[in-house]
Amino acid sequence: MVGARAVDRLVALVESDAAPAARTAALRTLEAIADLRALDAALRAIRDADERVATAAIALARAFLRGPRGAFALDRLAEVAFDQARGLRLRLAAMESLTDLPASTLKPLWKALGKDPNPEIRAQVAARARGGPSPSRDPLEELAAAAEHGLADDPEALRQAIVDGGAAIALPLAHHLIERLREREASEPPGRRADWTRTRAAAHVALANRGSRLGVYDLRESLEAATAPLPVEFLAAVSRVGDASCLEAIATAHQRSSDDWWRRHLADAFHAIVTRERMTRRHPVMKKIQRRWGIPPARPAL
Repeated sequence: MVGARAVDRLVALVESDAAPAARTAALRTLEAIADLRALDAALRAIRDADERVATAAIALARAFLRGPRGAFALDRLAEVAFDQARGLRLRLAAMESLTDLPASTLKPLWKALGKDPNPEIRAQVAARARGGPSPSRDPLEELAAAAEHGLADDPEALRQAIVDGGAAIALPLAHHLIERLREREASEPPGRRADWTRTRAAAHVALANRGSRLGVYDLRESLEAATAPLPVEFLAAVSRVGDASCLEAIATAHQRSSDDWWRRHLADAFHAIVTRERMTRRHPVMKKIQRRWGIPPARPAL
């Protein structure tokens, strides 16, 4: 795992005065990591005035609906769904996030929302309430179609399908999806490339969460080629499944960058691998890194 340090830093970023784009990115990363320590920050961020931040917080809270603190997530998500002062897109996102729950839980919510003054809310409820929740998209079908037949032009929808279905997708299919995503990134103009990179990062986390090393080569190449910070999910994945072959790429990225945030996360990932693989300074890779740069990336103090 990326570790306690990274989760704590991401939570701190979410709750800071940073720009909405940075806080949204932190929430998306925490969604991929799915560490329960992020739930409180998500529940507070759902009330954020910025719609991007609030929407990302809804997606993060959704990940914990079936966990030990699911009731807290349910209460806050239902609060947004019922709040007529919130934007329609945000209310619909909250409603969609609840569809993972059993019909017995959702029935009274849909009944109450069926009286909402907003016709779009009522229309959504009508589609879901008759005979239980409405048929929802199947993320596994979406992922299989993307891997086998090509990517649609919506990286965020695909990223959400990966988050929802990544725990069950066939591993070779997930690996093929990463290859397609990388090809798509390379063909996109710079302004759109970052969205596809985030989606590929989510696919790497899905593979790593399954203990698969199929994506290690792509992770290593991505770090070696990076000229700017990548989504931290890349480091979440490499921390979980990366091996000694990844350390030089991490060290290269660390030495190349002047971004303190990125360097801290790189150092965390480096030491996570070293610890997991039980490597010492006598290991050939460690000796090579020491010869080239003097010392390995230093783990920052809390």
